[in-house]
Amino acid sequence: MTRTFFAAAAAVLAFATPALAHERSFTHEGVTYAYTATSKGDARILEGKTSTGDKFRLVVKDGWVTGYAADTRVSFRAPKGDATLQVAQR
Repeated sequence: MTRTFFAAAAAVLAFATPALAHERSFTHEGVTYAYTATSKGDARILEGKTSTGDKFRLVVKDGWVTGYAADTRVSFRAPKGDATLQVAQR
């Protein structure tokens, strides 16, 4: 469940984040995510917190998302559809 939840959230994050590092937020299935997105080399780093108090840090790079969400390590392919998308975390 956690993997599916964060995969969906990461998909929204990946396409909703600009290269700037200011705080953004969105709501998905009743949970609000507040995060910042920063670029480091060819990776995009998404760090934030949910309205339920869970923290997450995702790195998107080379078509993969790796990192942790709610103290759980995650790794999955980044959503397709944006040729400039480069965020991975685990």
